Amino acid sequence: QLVESGGGVVQAGDSLSLSCVASGGTFGRFGMGWFRQVPGKEREFVAGIDWSGGSRNLAESVWGRFRISREFAKNTVYLEMNALKSEDTAVYYCAADVSGQYYGGPNFNAAYWGQGTQVIVSS
Repeated sequence: QLVESGGGVVQAGDSLSLSCVASGGTFGRFGMGWFRQVPGKEREFVAGIDWSGGSRNLAESVWGRFRISREFAKNTVYLEMNALKSEDTAVYYCAADVSGQYYGGPNFNAAYWGQGTQVIVSS
């Protein structure tokens, strides 16, 4: 089970941090990622981190602004979002890649999803 938190309404240029707590599985063996979706569009990959935390990948649209990290002791993955833009407005989903083949690249095979948390950036 994946449970996200931290969404909200912020102004453009602000920062926001999302958290995702994993339970019911071997968190330390899974690749973890964040996706986002706006109405009428496909869910898009935002960031991914491999099982060790040593390899990460960010979508080009968030380079230099977002950061993904994980804390094994808390079974938690974070998405730190800085310099937010109105186009970052979306529902953000946490995901787990349990294939054992995710090494931090853009091809994330999401097998489990959280319920999503809304982020609204007003300009």
